[in-house]
Amino acid sequence: MKINNLKTEYMVDKIPFNEYPRPRLKRKEYVNLNGEWSFEVYKNNNAVYSGNILVPFPPESELSKVKRITKKGELLVYKRTFNVSDTSVVTLLHFGAVDCISCIYINNKFAYKNENGYIPFTVDATNFVNLGENELRVEVIDNLDLNYPYGKQTNRRGGMWYTPVSGIWQTVWLESVPKNYIKDIVVTPSLNSVTIEVLGGLESKTLNFNGKNYEFNNSITLDISEPKLWAPETPYLYSFTVTSGQDTVESYFALREIGYNENGLTLNGKNYFFNGVLDQGYFPDGIFLPPNEQGFKGDILKMKELGFNMIRKHIKIEPEIFYYYCDLLGMAVFQDFVNNGRYSFILDTALPTIGFKKCKPSFASKIQKEKFLEVSKKTVEHLYSYPCVIYYTIFNEGWGQQNATALYRIFKELDPTRVYDTASGWFNNCESDVKSEHVYFKKINIKNDGVKPLVLSEFGGYSYKINEHSFNLSSTYGYKTCTKETFMPDLENLYYNQVIPCIKNEKLCATVLTQLSDVEDETNGLYTYDRKVCKVNTQKMLDISNAIIKAYNETVIK
Repeated sequence: MKINNLKTEYMVDKIPFNEYPRPRLKRKEYVNLNGEWSFEVYKNNNAVYSGNILVPFPPESELSKVKRITKKGELLVYKRTFNVSDTSVVTLLHFGAVDCISCIYINNKFAYKNENGYIPFTVDATNFVNLGENELRVEVIDNLDLNYPYGKQTNRRGGMWYTPVSGIWQTVWLESVPKNYIKDIVVTPSLNSVTIEVLGGLESKTLNFNGKNYEFNNSITLDISEPKLWAPETPYLYSFTVTSGQDTVESYFALREIGYNENGLTLNGKNYFFNGVLDQGYFPDGIFLPPNEQGFKGDILKMKELGFNMIRKHIKIEPEIFYYYCDLLGMAVFQDFVNNGRYSFILDTALPTIGFKKCKPSFASKIQKEKFLEVSKKTVEHLYSYPCVIYYTIFNEGWGQQNATALYRIFKELDPTRVYDTASGWFNNCESDVKSEHVYFKKINIKNDGVKPLVLSEFGGYSYKINEHSFNLSSTYGYKTCTKETFMPDLENLYYNQVIPCIKNEKLCATVLTQLSDVEDETNGLYTYDRKVCKVNTQKMLDISNAIIKAYNETVIK
């Protein structure tokens, strides 16, 4: 197998990922702990690797400077020091994400244990730190245990399965805060008002908005005169600050509402067509991360330039900076939960592809059910205040699918402000806000049931391989083989002769084209894996987008 050593166009900063890692709860000062750490790997108490690693890049990636696949039974040990100048305040140690089971030690004392690879966590380090220099040690086990949400990771990568990651893969950072500090801000918008709930802090708080101070306790609702609504075309954000005693944080909100009716999905009370693209969030040099934050921003802008107004974030939770850029730049997000459980090619792909979609047997164990529910709940809570996130996919193509209706009801109660796609692709004989279909290998011939909005949540996947910008020169993967000359015409034919008629005849209200970029063996992206070559004609893609909107408006909005 011949693998290309691809690099994206972005450079690693001296301190990688040095933008404030939590844009919607921002303090003036923090300490970024990314950079070079000591790194050792142990198997059966014997060191099998020793060196340095560049955090936050996972050790499997080239950018980490380790480029080593973690094996089952290995223990990853990260170490570095940090300084504390004031022990009279609360010291918070934040981790964006660590895959998968991590134990945190400060000055050789156990401080915290976390068990999932995608959701941020915070360690109150106050009682563990000393004035001056302190040692931080992070021990990680990642056996790619299928009981835990794992997404597209596999120990035997190939086809639609990708190189696994382990260990620290998002920013590590420190904050010093007063004893009664603001722990979180929960934002619930409408079309002309916003409710801001503050968790933690003193009982009395001050909100500064548009130069005016508002005194409140835990929650406040602001009526907005002459509201400016958030949409992909007009991504307007309102800024505010909250002060509680000695603690002040900056945040933002947007005014928008998501819903659905007999004609499809709605944005701000009006039917709206979501023209989207599948986004796996993989990069050749950093795997789960681009070299810097601009890689996320670049992907969003590239898709907007091609006429897309939505990204389906596929089975991966991104760093918060990604969602902030979607808020800021105007990109709606259909967010997948991260699946766990064993995948079966026969049950989950082959039979449904040829039409057997009625019933999905569940083999989920008690621990698999518990872990999926736990991490999915945390996902909803974590992303609640990001306006770009408008839609959740609970299960994708039956992977790990179990108790679908019961889980739909749990998540719908937890956050009723979003749309839920319970079973994306097939096995959709369950409660769901939408009827969600995947179509590959055959003509798009899906039907509106007259009850739920019709969403084409995956289609296309046409492969056009450019060798010098492809990951695997020995193998390729896609759903139809194209050449440089046929790729764009084939996409035009797909949209004009299949998608748009489905809009006119069946009130199709959202589409997700596979996919944003090539990913490892997959060469079915609009961009190459290194993001250096756009395979499509920009103007022709914009023409497709305009034709889609025109067809939807003439059919639904009239």
